[in-house]
Amino acid sequence: MIHPTAIIDSHAELGPGCEVGPFCVIGPNVKIGARCRFISHVVVDGHTEIGDDNQFYPFASIGLKTQDLKWKGGLTRTVIGHRNTIRECVTIHSATGDGESTVIGSDNNILASSHIGHNVCMGNHVIVSMAALAGHVIVEDCAIVGGLSAVHQFCRIGTMGMIGGCSKITQDIPPYMIVDGNPAATRMVNKVGLDRNGVSESAQSALRTAHRILFRDGLTIPNALSRIESEVPSCPEILHLVNFVRTSQRGVCK
Repeated sequence: MIHPTAIIDSHAELGPGCEVGPFCVIGPNVKIGARCRFISHVVVDGHTEIGDDNQFYPFASIGLKTQDLKWKGGLTRTVIGHRNTIRECVTIHSATGDGESTVIGSDNNILASSHIGHNVCMGNHVIVSMAALAGHVIVEDCAIVGGLSAVHQFCRIGTMGMIGGCSKITQDIPPYMIVDGNPAATRMVNKVGLDRNGVSESAQSALRTAHRILFRDGLTIPNALSRIESEVPSCPEILHLVNFVRTSQRGVCK
């Protein structure tokens, strides 16, 4: 299961059933779970922990030192969950500060040539399509980052939020919404994503009303949130949307 041209440090830990293909390099501080597959030419280094059933395609680079010029040394980590697909030429860098981590959850699909920067925190069931996530970006569950889009440092992408291709993201992406453009703007509720994830029609109706109040009625954010809380039927999705917008540090794309 390990190709003779692969270089695996004697201190690395590989779980049962792993496949390591030609010309892969795995460093000394790497811990890999069961049944992971490294097809060929994959580099995994740094203090990196990888869960079970992940697939890494050729020329992926995982866990190497951050590109952030603020790096001053120390022990930083890269943590990857289970059942992720990491396609060709993807880069996932370790964190910047001593004791910090870049964290990727489970069941994510990171498409070819995507960049996941230092200190990114990604949830589960996320799709990143040939896009770049700068440092300290937070991606919540079931989000989709469209092809060739770029996300600024410290932005958040909300649950089931969708970024259209070639978008420039400099503010937070509200959950359950579609954002597109340069500069990016919130266009509509992500109905297809909501349907796929089993969100009820009553919750979708509430989200459509909230979208109109937040992004179409010309209100300030505090006034819009107050109207949503008083006029829109409460449900978990509305509560999450309101809390996400209220706690935004960079503002949300309007």
